[in-house]
Amino acid sequence: MTRIKGGLLHAKRRRGILKHTKGYKWGRKSKIKVAKVAKMKAGAHAFVGRRTKKRVNRQLWNVRINAAVRDLGLSYSKLIGLLKKKQIGLDRKILSTIAEKYPALFKKIVETAR
Repeated sequence: MTRIKGGLLHAKRRRGILKHTKGYKWGRKSKIKVAKVAKMKAGAHAFVGRRTKKRVNRQLWNVRINAAVRDLGLSYSKLIGLLKKKQIGLDRKILSTIAEKYPALFKKIVETAR
């Protein structure tokens, strides 16, 4: 039986890696060894970045809600406690959007929670 070297698959795999690293600087876009490492690290950084984005967004929502509530004479933690006690099921993202775009509606929500 003859030996099959798998040149087609090898080239296809390399093309795929280089396709992902297109636009990178220096040898990371053209040298296969360096491109493999660059692709792996980029994937790891992207994973971490997705987690960080969630954390940063939640902090931003909390700050927005707190700023809106302070004008109405409450604190953020007191509002969240009141909302839980009254079983008003609005999450922080929605509350922050309402506080930012619809202050009158937000004021009604706070009055309902009180």
